[in-house]
Amino acid sequence: MEIMDIFDDDAFSMVTMTAAINKTPYMPNFLGSLGIFTPMPIRTIDAAMVINDDGILTVVQTTPRGAPPIEQKVTAQNIRSFRTPRIAVGDTIYASELQGILARSALTGPDFTTMMADMQSEMAWRLDGPVGLQSKQEATKERMRLGAISGIVLDADGTVLYDWPTLFGQTLPTEIGFNLQAVAGTGAGQVPPGTLLTTISQLKRSILRAARAGNLVSANVIGLAGDEFYDALRQHPDVSRTYLNWMDAVNLRESQPFEMFPFGGINFYNYRGSDDNETIAIAVDKVKFIVTGVPGLFQEVLAPAETFDYINTPGLPIYTMVIPDRDRNQFVRLETYSYPMYVAGRPEMLFSGRMEE
Repeated sequence: MEIMDIFDDDAFSMVTMTAAINKTPYMPNFLGSLGIFTPMPIRTIDAAMVINDDGILTVVQTTPRGAPPIEQKVTAQNIRSFRTPRIAVGDTIYASELQGILARSALTGPDFTTMMADMQSEMAWRLDGPVGLQSKQEATKERMRLGAISGIVLDADGTVLYDWPTLFGQTLPTEIGFNLQAVAGTGAGQVPPGTLLTTISQLKRSILRAARAGNLVSANVIGLAGDEFYDALRQHPDVSRTYLNWMDAVNLRESQPFEMFPFGGINFYNYRGSDDNETIAIAVDKVKFIVTGVPGLFQEVLAPAETFDYINTPGLPIYTMVIPDRDRNQFVRLETYSYPMYVAGRPEMLFSGRMEE
């Protein structure tokens, strides 16, 4: 049985491989795990977005009996179209790399069954391993998600893919300064106890009002903090003072990095990005605020692959190709493709903060 024959089996078809990899859980990722990005599969390469100013509460002027009612004014819709990007990454498996693996398949030489099993296991490692194609796809998506909650999605080289505030004709809220180094007290240069709690409570009110989430009881605010911001906030006297139970205060002081604690009605997380704390990261002195539970606030638009197998079909999170060397039978190439666009549909809700003295 020639090695090339196994790639004619349906187990290595694009449809089968794509279905299999989409069933495999992605690598750990915080923003992806929050579920704040509503999946929006589309059948085209462009996504149409409706931009309007609806949802503002209006008080109606009273009128005398018999007079005509106040006529409602409906804001005209502004429909814009945005092209979805492509994330494509590949890996080539050469025959020389697999010779030892295939030789171990059977004492008398490889057969079709064992050869398939060995090739599938090697492909699985190249696709889903710690540094596989899947992890590269997911790392890229997490960076895009992080850009979306900040308002501006960047490409790997730093160029702007989508500046949502500008595209939607809006502006980001002014960044809020937090003096986390101030000593609580009543003396000179000190701030009254409870000042930080008041600031954060007022901030939460502003965020929820900007959300215009109606009567949604599931709307909550979380803060994703960089390392220095998180540590300073956790150690602030107002935070410890809030926890009346002594054991709770002890546990808070001894909590580990990359954990969470609630304060002022906001759950603060120490965001963990890439190990270099630069490629995928929140600046060490910054915090980003997100409202969860608001439908459609963030969207993950998924466009279909650029092959005949998936033309005009709803987009999937990822697509996988197996491309054998049919001329020389020396290699097989794996390629993964994804076409996601991470949208921040309400830039006026993207509040952020920074440490200041």
